[in-house]
Amino acid sequence: MRSDFIERYDLRVPRYTSYPTAPHFGPAVDGARYEAWLGGLDPALPLSLYLHVAYCAEMCWFCGCHTKATRKYAPVADYLEAMLDETRLVARRLPGRMLVNHIHFGGGSPTLLTPGDFGRTLAALREYYNVALDAEIAVELDPRTANADYVAAMARAGVTRASVGVQDFDPRVQRAINRIQPHEMTAAVIGWLRAAGISAINMDLCYGLPYQTVASLLDTVDKAAALRPARIALFGYAHVPWMKPHQKLIPEDALPGIAERWAQYEAASQRLAAHGYVAIGLDHFALPDDAMAQALGAGRLQRNFQGYTTDAAPALIGFGASAIGALPQGYVANELAIDRYKACVRAGRLPVTRGIAVTGEDRLRRAVIDRLMCDMAVDLDEVAALHGARAEDFSAELAHLAPLEADGLIRREGSRLAVTEDGRPLVRAVCAVFDSYLGQGAARHSKAV
Repeated sequence: MRSDFIERYDLRVPRYTSYPTAPHFGPAVDGARYEAWLGGLDPALPLSLYLHVAYCAEMCWFCGCHTKATRKYAPVADYLEAMLDETRLVARRLPGRMLVNHIHFGGGSPTLLTPGDFGRTLAALREYYNVALDAEIAVELDPRTANADYVAAMARAGVTRASVGVQDFDPRVQRAINRIQPHEMTAAVIGWLRAAGISAINMDLCYGLPYQTVASLLDTVDKAAALRPARIALFGYAHVPWMKPHQKLIPEDALPGIAERWAQYEAASQRLAAHGYVAIGLDHFALPDDAMAQALGAGRLQRNFQGYTTDAAPALIGFGASAIGALPQGYVANELAIDRYKACVRAGRLPVTRGIAVTGEDRLRRAVIDRLMCDMAVDLDEVAALHGARAEDFSAELAHLAPLEADGLIRREGSRLAVTEDGRPLVRAVCAVFDSYLGQGAARHSKAV
């Protein structure tokens, strides 16, 4: 990537897992509003469920998630009971026992739950919701807190996909981010997953970490690809110590500069392509026979708070402290503080404290941004027509895109915009042109790459 592009386009912009994005949620959407939205859902539509396990055995210093470290199980068990209460509260406010096609356990570390509690959680969801027999049930798995028996219990409970956190295999990098996880440990967990029949495996890698170099990251990529996960996510580390104080434990002078981050991203992306992985949007890669690569080819790729997905459910229900949900009417976010979250649920109230109702204009702009993020292209005429608008309504945005077109980062043919391969790592900057909220709180977002 040219050095002048690095300086010009490496801006603080959203990741666009929603639109409008979370910094623009407000208190006008509360539990009462959420209850009305739930009751207004079409009972014939499928749901997707997300459960946020807000605890880890220890804090990884790079982490940007809402989580809390604990060495005791009692707080985890107490939190789980509140989350199960919330699943019941929500189910009672729906217009019926609705179909669920996707369940995702995130965190934190979902594998901090005991095998019994994990199985009990899925049993409760099957009691309150009509979980499809072929539903995808995905779990974010920390290899440091899993063993063969635990993996077997996950399989018995119905788990179909596991996302294995890695970040980097270099011991020096692992020490700097407080995540000691030898390659052999990760390989063993993947072996247990496959032996248990969980063959759909994702892996998370990260660039921009302390002490990383292009060479060390490529070694990690090679080791990851040799384990042949179906999907690999390549995330850029977002250093935001003013938001996540534990990140102050990371030595800032060991972080790679902007040019080095770009070089890491480009080298790792090219190496993953050489290993046979298909580039998916901004930061995902999949084997050609994986459902995500097939969805990309068919124009069905989706994006939500878990990133790129094949999940097309019109409503995503989030459970747990800090969990975010997406409904046709808008977005909702649960109470962040675990104690206040538990108190709210135990008082019989939905724990939503903020959100935003989406307008017709929001839906139009979201559709444009989603297609750019997923397909690296959008036909403004087609999208506008679906929303009762015209491509000409974006004349100001098209004018702002002219410099990116001149730099070869996008191509424009009539009403169709396409992000070039050079522009792929900057697709968030392209999307930001269509974001009418961005001037309000842009500094709260991470860098583009």
